Amino acid sequence: MAESDGQERTEDATARRLDQAKEKGQVARSKELASVSVLVVGAVSLMWFGQTLAQGLFNTMQRLFSLSRSEIFDLDKLFQIAEGAITHLFFPVFLILITLFVAALFGASALGGISFSAEAARPKLSKMSPLAGIKRMFGVQSLVELVKSILKVSLVAGMAFFLIVRSKEDLFQLPFDVFPQNIFHALDILMNFVLLISCSLLIVVAIDIPFQIWQHANQLKMTKQEVKDEHKDTEGKPEVKGRIRMLQRESAQRRMMSDVPQADVIVTNPEHFSIALRYKQDSDKAPIVVAKGVDHMAMKIREVAREHDITIVAAPPLARALYHTTELEQEIPDDLFIAVAQVLAYVFQLKQYRRRGGQRPKLNEDNMPIPPEMRY
Repeated sequence: MAESDGQERTEDATARRLDQAKEKGQVARSKELASVSVLVVGAVSLMWFGQTLAQGLFNTMQRLFSLSRSEIFDLDKLFQIAEGAITHLFFPVFLILITLFVAALFGASALGGISFSAEAARPKLSKMSPLAGIKRMFGVQSLVELVKSILKVSLVAGMAFFLIVRSKEDLFQLPFDVFPQNIFHALDILMNFVLLISCSLLIVVAIDIPFQIWQHANQLKMTKQEVKDEHKDTEGKPEVKGRIRMLQRESAQRRMMSDVPQADVIVTNPEHFSIALRYKQDSDKAPIVVAKGVDHMAMKIREVAREHDITIVAAPPLARALYHTTELEQEIPDDLFIAVAQVLAYVFQLKQYRRRGGQRPKLNEDNMPIPPEMRY
């Protein structure tokens, strides 16, 4: 259907459009499913609990038709008799009603779920428009409702005729049965008729549910421009998103640089990469990457390290491997444990040398045990 701007609704509704429609109470519903559920379950519940209900009615009527003169003129006794009658009928009636309630709830919510919308309950003047009413009368929905009504009448009439023809021998036998067996026999035939006729309406439900789903999806379809506008509103303009990402990146970098003084060693390329590692024996299970950077950021990490007298170790293969395989505030990979342990041992020995003197320790950075898949 054409929009005012000439665009057609060709795009499926987005998740946001579906959520907005649900908030307004616009969900797929099948009235046929709700009504047929009540009919079928009602017939079944009468077959299950009907005997108990009939027995309660029989006892009540028997008691009411056998009142004595003293009971008729004694209000207290009449109230007691009425209370007993209600007690006999309450349980079977309650079972039937609660079963019908569950069936109605299931039938109404099976398609579209359970939702409450104040906006859907709000009165709308547009629904009172005669012109809108005429459009609805001659719309697709009205045509479908007409077809469903004709189909329902045809199904009920056809099924009833079929059942009467098939059960004509039982029906002709009823006048010859002995009372009260003929009454029970008639009730059995009647309940079977009600159940089978109700079940025949499931054909209408099988047609109505796909139609309601299709119609709901068709009503919520969007134009290409609406999809673009919604995406822009949801995600934001590109320049705004770029600005937000830049601010987030700057904030993360500031936090990262504030963690550099906690590092025990800076592993460098030595020009392009810098990785700050921390290892506290009492709290860290393995060395932690507290900062890493490339080019300008790598230089800033080294500057902060020099200001706080943190050892800088030039180990190009290890620096590249750490940069490409680690994340901030995460432990180093297991395959790099031995190489990093050699660097930390070297840093410890270097600190000992600076305090006590002796032979200066050396680190062979070119022969570190770095797996081939981690060499960059």
